Amino acid sequence: MENGGCDPIPRAVSRLAGALLAPNPGPMSLEGTNSYVLRSPGASGCVVVDPGPEDSGHLGALAAQSVELVLITHRHADHTAGIDALHRLTGAPVRALLSEHCRAAEPLTDGEEIAAAGIRIRVLATPGHTSDSLSFLLPGDGPLEGGPATGSMLTGDSILGRGTTMLDFPDGTLADYLATLDLYDGYPGALVLPAHGPVLRRLDAVVSAYRSHRLERLEQISAALASLAARGTGEPTIGRVTDLVYADAPANVRRAAEMSVAAQLHYLRNVAAS
Repeated sequence: MENGGCDPIPRAVSRLAGALLAPNPGPMSLEGTNSYVLRSPGASGCVVVDPGPEDSGHLGALAAQSVELVLITHRHADHTAGIDALHRLTGAPVRALLSEHCRAAEPLTDGEEIAAAGIRIRVLATPGHTSDSLSFLLPGDGPLEGGPATGSMLTGDSILGRGTTMLDFPDGTLADYLATLDLYDGYPGALVLPAHGPVLRRLDAVVSAYRSHRLERLEQISAALASLAARGTGEPTIGRVTDLVYADAPANVRRAAEMSVAAQLHYLRNVAAS
């Protein structure tokens, strides 16, 4: 377990949520993983969403918040590697969609309502980035500066604070992801609390931009397939399509680009064509 630099106190990001940034920056994690600390004003305990990496400083700061429950958005290690250490430090039950990430508690279910730390949390299945991706709606939340409580949505990696998300194909699929974007349409005014990057103001605006991006990428993939067919160079492999569509992608995100291409090719050949 490392002991890197980290925030010792959660930074308030909404009326019911604070965030502790884990010291794991990278091309896919942006500044690092946002571990959210949820509680109503005056509540003694809190709910932590995504412990993040196994970093002693970060997990110690989370444990100091009197954790009564831990929730997991999805299986990737930058969200789950700290589960066991935080469970040992706090004794708090850990709940996720997959049983292998649960500790002393049952798996979460789609549509479940949780009451903890003085707040209500609604569990929403939002697959696409991964098959086990969940989002957590806080209906009573709102922006720090006041106004009506329009709710907030903790989106994990399904929506990022900057850029667009990767589809971890074949576990994550584009058909599932587009259905998740449709689900998010039901909560237009919600704040977006992503697992990476800054808070975004309105879920509907973000969803519109994400959907447009995905549809534009599908058009680019189709054009690349047509171009490769016209050249008569053989099977349009994932690598060849990626070379055309993601020509400017740096080497450190090449694998993510290839997975996105694979997901989009699968969608065009098996879903859009049906």
